[in-house]
Amino acid sequence: MLQETNAVKDDIRAAHRRRRAGLSPAQLEAAGSALAIHGEAWAGRVAGGSPGTACVYLGVGQEPPTLPLIAALHRSGHSVLLPVCEPGREMSWVYWTPGTGFERSKYAPILEPAGVRHGPETAGGAAMLFIPATAVDLAGNRIGQGGGYYDKFLGHLATAGKEIPLAAVIYDEELLPAGRIPAEEFDRPVPAVLMPSGYRPLAGGA
Repeated sequence: MLQETNAVKDDIRAAHRRRRAGLSPAQLEAAGSALAIHGEAWAGRVAGGSPGTACVYLGVGQEPPTLPLIAALHRSGHSVLLPVCEPGREMSWVYWTPGTGFERSKYAPILEPAGVRHGPETAGGAAMLFIPATAVDLAGNRIGQGGGYYDKFLGHLATAGKEIPLAAVIYDEELLPAGRIPAEEFDRPVPAVLMPSGYRPLAGGA
């Protein structure tokens, strides 16, 4: 059963990566601008109009571009935390500013911020989370990049009783009908997605 579930997820992940590979620079730029507008608006609602701390991530390659969102959140007064992959599928977090540099991760095919690393308790105090995904279905089942870092991070938050507003960042074409993505015991459903077309709550979300 586990092998079958993994095979289905791998097929969905591969299909959407192929579609992403065909996106033009203009399409990526437009997606990044739209994500920044809608993400900043959602962050403002979540934070009640006051600056808060946002956990985001840097989209690389053909992933939904998040640097415009990161910059917009910072301009709005929010503190922005970006992840660093650590051994054992753990993550530490670095505060981002416009002068923050990036370097290749030792553990994942991503760029990570250079700077002082903070533990999960810092991220646990965030007002909102923007997390990566390759696809999400309407039931909130999510396919990530396959590394398991965010499933483990979200598990830590659940164990600590933290219920932080969360949105998975995807392209519009990557929101699938409910039940299309098989769920495993350790998977953490997401309550909402952020797409170039806007923020959308899912089953059980608000």
